[in-house]
This record gives sequence, structure tokens and C-alpha cells, in this order.
Amino acid sequence: MVSVCFYFQVHQPWRVRKYSVFDIARNHDYFDHKKNEEVCRKVASKCYLPANNLILELIKRYNSKFRVAYSITGTALEQFERYTPEVIESFKRLAETGCVEFLSETYYHSLSYLYSKDEFRRQINLHKKKMKELFGQTPKVFRNTELIYNNELAHYIEGMGYKGIICEGADHILGWRSPNFVYQPVTCNKIKLLMKNYKLSDDIAFRFSNRGWEEWPLTADKFAHWVSSVNGSGETVNLFMDYETLGEHQWEDTGIFEFLRHLPEKLLLHPDNNFLTPSEVIARYPVRDKMDIHNFISWADIERDLSAWLGNKMQNNAIQELYMLEREVMASGDHTLIADWRKLTTSDHFYYMCTKWFADGDVHKYFNPYESPYEGFIAFMNILNDLVVRLRSEMKYRPIVISEKPSALVGRH
Repeated sequence: MVSVCFYFQVHQPWRVRKYSVFDIARNHDYFDHKKNEEVCRKVASKCYLPANNLILELIKRYNSKFRVAYSITGTALEQFERYTPEVIESFKRLAETGCVEFLSETYYHSLSYLYSKDEFRRQINLHKKKMKELFGQTPKVFRNTELIYNNELAHYIEGMGYKGIICEGADHILGWRSPNFVYQPVTCNKIKLLMKNYKLSDDIAFRFSNRGWEEWPLTADKFAHWVSSVNGSGETVNLFMDYETLGEHQWEDTGIFEFLRHLPEKLLLHPDNNFLTPSEVIARYPVRDKMDIHNFISWADIERDLSAWLGNKMQNNAIQELYMLEREVMASGDHTLIADWRKLTTSDHFYYMCTKWFADGDVHKYFNPYESPYEGFIAFMNILNDLVVRLRSEMKYRPIVISEKPSALVGRH
């Protein structure tokens, strides 16, 4: 038997505006509200609403045999509540079917595990509370930001009571093994590990509309055949991808919605195929092996490491300075200031500072709202300096000096 496990990541960051040195101590509004609303409404129209309607249609058509999971960041939910509340309602309708699972993650889609375990735990609990409040679910499976993962993280998450955790099925980790089985981290006794089948996931997420791809066009029948061929050599095909694949990254005119509309029918023609959520996969299948992942991996870029966010001196300087403010920010008790600081922990801000212009360069440029990564760095550091001003004036804390030396960092990465 092969179970298809669909998990979609839903995320929108609070994009910061081009905050100049002249704004410091004069304007404490860091975010580009016009751009955030514009992007949220556009993606809701192209992806979230039509995709949710299609998922609901498929669940009903196949009598609850079609099942999916979502991880929705708190920053995305905040924007939906402000700009497109109809998206929240459409996710609630999906939750009511009993065929949709909501996963757990850091509320602000942050890299907090790497810099502050206390903030990491706080953001997880904030997100868990939001899932219960909106969708009536307490998540049992955890996915870290950008699927960043290692043994230590798995052990920490097991200690928080989760039954499952997911990560990238990177070739250099798997070796001769397959991502199509349930594993267990070597540091854990109970929690189970689901690994992304990146080849099949990326066929949909990245290659679907590529006319130069030897398998184009990708039809539901062809893809179902590939999945069915796993029977006998695997138990779960984990298809993990950004939800924006549907309608935004792969536009409607590529046929992506029609592909998904026909996929359940083609997959269910094989009597040994079904659809399960991550929790259902964990409950059904036994652990087949231990997985030892000492160094951090992620689902980004060819390297599958942390270099997309922490690969140069600008990125490292910015994030270290950000977390140096954590203690003072939390001690301030100022809810607005704390919320602003937390929005700055979102991983996207550091992704925008990436200077990789090789195999993955086009991907980074596509998602970057700035003309250059250096522009993103300068705006971010100006904001941090304004945060210091706010701390000084409102809390009368000792001076905190943030060093901004972009000229010394340019070209040294």
C-alpha cells in the first residue's frame, strides 16, 4: 500500500518598507502596508481561495478519501484577518470536513531555534493557540521553518509532546534509503520522522510548467503512475510544497488546477493507494529505521542547508544583532514593540539578503522585493537602530549600540 501525504506550507511575511536612516527616531512604522495588502489580495485571488474551493470539492467528491495537511504561519493568518477574512473562512470550512490536518510551527516563521530556545518555544505556543482558536485543532505534528532540522531539534520537539516531525528527504542524508518510509530520529524514543519526497514534490512545485523538461506536460495519469510504482518499495509518498504552487508559482493557465482536480481519481484507480494526513501516516506505519542527521538541513536550494538565510556576513550580522535585543524587548512589556521585533524574526528578511547568484540565483531574485540584498540589509539595520531608540526612550535602558557597516560587508560573503 502507498499513502499519498500532501502537506502545503502557507506563508506571507510582514514585508518591511524601504526604511532609511532619516526615519530613525522619527517614524516607528516599519512595514509596507500597501505592498502587504496588495500581495495578500493577489495571492488570495490566484491561489488561496480557488485552491481551497478545489480541495473542498475533492474531499466531498471522493467521500472524505482525499486528505491534506497545512501549516499556516501566524504572519499569514494576521494578514488574512486584516485584508482577506474570506480566506480564513475557507480554511475553517476545510477544517470542518475532518479531512484536513493543521501542523505546528513557529508563529513568525522564524529561525528562533538557532538563536533562542525560549523564543522558539514561545512562538510555537502562540501558533498552537492560534490553531485551536481558529480551526479547533491542537497540532500533533511539527514542521520547523523552511524544514530546518537536525537530531537535536527532533529531541527538543519530542520533549514538547509532539508525535511527529517532518524534514527534507535530502539525498546526502538518505544515501541508499528511500524517503517513502517512516523513520525515527536517533535522539528520540517516540517521535516519528516523515521525509519529503523532493523529486516528486518538485515535479509539481517547480517543473510543472517547464516546457523544456523532458516529462512535460505532466498529466495526472502520468504522475499517478509514478506514485503507484512505489508500491512494494515504499509506504508513504510525502508531497510537501508551498501552497502558492497552485495558481501563483504555477499559474492557472498552466493547467495546475486541472492537474490536481484529476489526480485523486487517477491515484485511487490503484486499489493499494490512498490519501492520509501526516498524523494518520504516523499512526498507520511502523518505524523502518533510525535517521541520524547531525548537521542542520533545510528544503532550500541545491545545498539543502542554512546558506539561503545565513550564508554571508550581512545575514549573520543582522540576525545576531536582532537576537541581542531579545532580552530588552521582552522585558519592556510593550506589546507593540514586542510584536514589531517578532515580525522581524521572520526568515524572509534574511533570505532577501542572500547573495547566491549561481544555480539558485533566479529563485532568490524572484522572491526579493529589494533591488539588491544590500538594500535589504541596510533597511533592516536601520529598523534595528530605531528599535534601540524606542527602548532607550520608553524604558530608559542602558545604551545599546548596533554596528551597521554595510560598506565593509559588500563583496565579503
